[in-house]
Amino acid sequence: MRLHLVDGTYELFRAHFSHQPERTSPTGQPIKATVGIAASMLALLQDPAERLTHVAVAFDNPIRSFRNELFEGYKTDEGVPKALLAQFDAAERAVSVLGMVVWSMKQWEADDAIATAAARWSTSVDQVRILSPDKDFGQCLNEQRVVLVDRRRKKELDEQGLRQLRGIGPSSIPDWLALVGDTADGIPGIQGFGERTASILLARFRHLENIPLDTRPWPAEIRGADRLKQALAASPQEVFLYRKLATLVVDVPLPQTLEDLRWAGVPRAGFQVWCDSLGLTDLKSRPSRWSAVDKGS
Repeated sequence: MRLHLVDGTYELFRAHFSHQPERTSPTGQPIKATVGIAASMLALLQDPAERLTHVAVAFDNPIRSFRNELFEGYKTDEGVPKALLAQFDAAERAVSVLGMVVWSMKQWEADDAIATAAARWSTSVDQVRILSPDKDFGQCLNEQRVVLVDRRRKKELDEQGLRQLRGIGPSSIPDWLALVGDTADGIPGIQGFGERTASILLARFRHLENIPLDTRPWPAEIRGADRLKQALAASPQEVFLYRKLATLVVDVPLPQTLEDLRWAGVPRAGFQVWCDSLGLTDLKSRPSRWSAVDKGS
């Protein structure tokens, strides 16, 4: 068994900003992103290489969470195109009619739901596959049991790969993001810290509280150590807040059991009605085509 956990917010943004032509429903509503995520999920469901058995898709709906109460600069829906914001509910409906469990997150983020599911069920399936390119999911990696998959770049990252890439383990990822920042989430980081410097520092000290800010030396390969040490010492509250913002919640109260996440192998009965309501003749026939291939027709 495999559990696929999809970052629906990322998929929706990717569909909206793709090079596909704009599309509207019969009533004139924009549906490019909705159609795009439906097509992407159909491709995932019928991908023989993924061997999908259990699946859930998580959305930030709205694009605010408890983190906005902790830090004013954290990401919001400011600047997000209205045509995209208007499709979040429609996208969730599209994913649901495909027979996939939807987590529509409000107090928490989609990333928190995915992190919770990965932690909860990693020992109950052969592998958890988190489908997203987001760096913060590095903290969820667990040997080969929990891996990160970037479908667009066709790359897969496990814990060993993370250690080779960053020089640090999963538990240090929130500390790393606190230092370097995360522009996608509005985390500014500490001035002067780049990815390589943060990796070298955390490879030695693992967590922020272990980094010496007195006269004890930092690793020799870090350039400008005195300047960086001063910058870090001047921002003690900020850096620990940034780490809290970057730390994914692993106890979101998801109501489903693992069995609830099992995909039936076909979309729900309302799929064709949903296609007709949006005029999606191109998507309507896809499940029957792959079903025919499975039957050897």
